Amino acid sequence: MKLATLCYVRKNGRTLMLHRVKKADDVHEGKWNGLGGKFEPGESPEDCVIREIREEAGLKLKAPVLKGVLTFPDFAKGDDWYVFVFTASRFTGRLIESPEGDLKWIPDRELLKLNLWEGDKVFLPLLRRRGCFSGKFVYRNGRLAKYSLEKYS
Repeated sequence: MKLATLCYVRKNGRTLMLHRVKKADDVHEGKWNGLGGKFEPGESPEDCVIREIREEAGLKLKAPVLKGVLTFPDFAKGDDWYVFVFTASRFTGRLIESPEGDLKWIPDRELLKLNLWEGDKVFLPLLRRRGCFSGKFVYRNGRLAKYSLEKYS
């Protein structure tokens, strides 16, 4: 089992996205993703998301907001992934050259037009609503086979 975070940093009607084009053997190669990554020992979800955004983008988050939890059974190399999804609109710092890919501020109205994982198109609209969500997304051969989604107020 892998524990990870995913964060959608927002500013002025745009969301910071990462085009995964730099790492060899990247399961996300060519996709656009929010930023985040795997927990380190002893980290809380908030610790992890703050550290990951600092490492990947050079930004220091203030008060990230937990929006949901995603489950990806048997997603990569036989591992189940559990991902804590955050949004953040308060931060300091300047963008750096990311070791993960190319960072770009995308207008929110264009997010769903990007080359995203199919499941991302299901949960991304939920980031704007009040409350939180929990989702389970099953992929087979890189394609979304089925999903379930619960919304909470």
